[in-house]
Amino acid sequence: MTARTASGLPSPPAVGNLPGLPPEDRLRSPVTGWSRAHWEAIADRLLDALVPYATPGFAQYRLPGPASHSGPLSDGLEGYARSFMLAAFRIAGAGGKADASLIERYAAGLAAGTEPGGPEAWPPIEDRAQPMVEAASIAIALHETRPWLWDRLDDSVRARVAEWLGGFVGKQANDSNWRLFQVVTEEFLASVGAPHSRAEIDGGLDRIEDWYRGGGWYSDGDGRKFDYYNGWAMHLYPLLWARIAGRRADPARVAAYRARLREFLTTYQYFFGSDGAPVHQGRSLTYRFATAAPLWAGALADATPLPPGRTRRLASGALRHFAERGVPDERGLLTLGWYGAFEPVTQRYSGPASPYWASKAFLGLLLPEDHPAWTAVEEPSPVDTADACLALPEPGWLLHSTAADGIVRLVNHGSDRLRPLLAKAEDNPHYAKFGYATAAAPDTGEAAWAAGIDNHIALVDAQGVPTRRGRIHPLGAAGRRAASWHAPAEGSRIETTSVVHGPWEVRVHRVEGAAGAGVREGGWALAGADVPVTDSGPGWALARRADGLTSAIVGLHGWDPATGAVVHATDANAYGRHSATPYLSLPALGGGSGPFGPIPARTSGLFVSLVVLTRDDTDGPSTAEALRAAVTAHVTDHGEGNGTVVIVRFRDGTKEEVVV
Repeated sequence: MTARTASGLPSPPAVGNLPGLPPEDRLRSPVTGWSRAHWEAIADRLLDALVPYATPGFAQYRLPGPASHSGPLSDGLEGYARSFMLAAFRIAGAGGKADASLIERYAAGLAAGTEPGGPEAWPPIEDRAQPMVEAASIAIALHETRPWLWDRLDDSVRARVAEWLGGFVGKQANDSNWRLFQVVTEEFLASVGAPHSRAEIDGGLDRIEDWYRGGGWYSDGDGRKFDYYNGWAMHLYPLLWARIAGRRADPARVAAYRARLREFLTTYQYFFGSDGAPVHQGRSLTYRFATAAPLWAGALADATPLPPGRTRRLASGALRHFAERGVPDERGLLTLGWYGAFEPVTQRYSGPASPYWASKAFLGLLLPEDHPAWTAVEEPSPVDTADACLALPEPGWLLHSTAADGIVRLVNHGSDRLRPLLAKAEDNPHYAKFGYATAAAPDTGEAAWAAGIDNHIALVDAQGVPTRRGRIHPLGAAGRRAASWHAPAEGSRIETTSVVHGPWEVRVHRVEGAAGAGVREGGWALAGADVPVTDSGPGWALARRADGLTSAIVGLHGWDPATGAVVHATDANAYGRHSATPYLSLPALGGGSGPFGPIPARTSGLFVSLVVLTRDDTDGPSTAEALRAAVTAHVTDHGEGNGTVVIVRFRDGTKEEVVV
């Protein structure tokens, strides 16, 4: 029997684990079908699902799962603070007319969490400790709910909360986005007349100027640390600080923050696939749809170049993407993972409540119901309507997307998240790969990461141990190309230029100092619920899912007589249990014996590879002949000692020349 609403109309079908959502509005939201009412309903579902895990006084939410390195007490505070942000956006967005029990729960939690020696007392704020992060979330939530919560607290509770937050004054924060937690927390203290340090507030804001690289891009601290923290932290917190500071804020600072966010959003809109998926790159990916936060921040601060209907299409698209894939889970909880629970996507600091930084995605609820971001008809994203290629020189990235399959691919020649002074750097699969995408993720299981095959070129020693990429030295990004070099081992160097067009990426590698080593390069790791179908031959390999998504690699130059093969992994990929990566493998460059006698020693080599990730039936490669017909590479001497030229031709006639 069909379920029906009170009006007699059929109930809308459940989306993932979210039954009872409002009916879709395809007139106002022709792309996603979702409206403000959907955001409110999902916020309510997330908040209600936490109640069974609350401590008696509601000061902590102790969710199931392994504790972070900070321990369960800090994790319980994290559950309160991060969900308090979500509650605050819901309360303020409803003008204080949200469920009264919601306000009561978080007010009770403030009292219990700051009771000296109480059973639910929060850990104090110490140097470089996790409560610093959570203090900022509490400060933001208190500011946004000021007339309905803070102003109605007992004087004694207000004093205790201010005293606990005041533990930030004089403490040392990590020299990264954490500096902004101090800025926001102490600005709230200033707003309520509590002790604070104006020097620490100004110092934190001054410090992020050292990390601004232009083009809307901050590094998250010293080095080349480019990822989603640029949007959901480095841009977001200064604008939330300005909301708290009001007239105390320096107008010039605020104007600069707004201009930078506007510039960032110009390209950030290209980071979402047509299915709403954000590019899978960087740390803290378990925050999932927090990727929508800077979109709403632009609308909230009048700092966006996007039409209001596009802002909502992108944000709702991201939220719906995860909802359709089981987020939240059947309990209504956000788990540590990407779609389902997946531990390799987490970090040491990740605890059971860490995913609730996704609360930032609901920032749009602070906009009034009649704001154009809620009332305008949805507009397609640029990825929906045309192929695109963008060079982002500040992070050293290329973005190339295809409208036929809605996939966005990020080519990485500049973000490694390594401290600048380390002589030997340990890299990370969410930063070390050449490619990241909206439809694929790197293999991050321990064994898969040790093997280091997907989206990576490695020198392989006699024991079969591959080199890592390590520190990335960018050489520029412009037009259709980006380049970098890295030193995979002592005395060796690999310089790589990527040229992109449509779904295709051609990688030109100059390998130096590799005598005696083998060379291996992998394409995209393709993952899903079922084992992908694979095929391979001399110099090429591919993997394909049942839905047509295909990953392929083919050697265009220098790989003869390379072996093409596909490696399979289980429980190593955030996109599905079974993954497969096509790759090319070449024997030692020198010092060995072949079937026709000794192999001449080679200390360098030029390797040109075609790598593709596509779901387009037109571009979908199915044979070696189709792969080689799509793109060709002709290598010639530039003459007069000026190097070698690689002429890349794509099948539509587009040509690029790479000098190496």
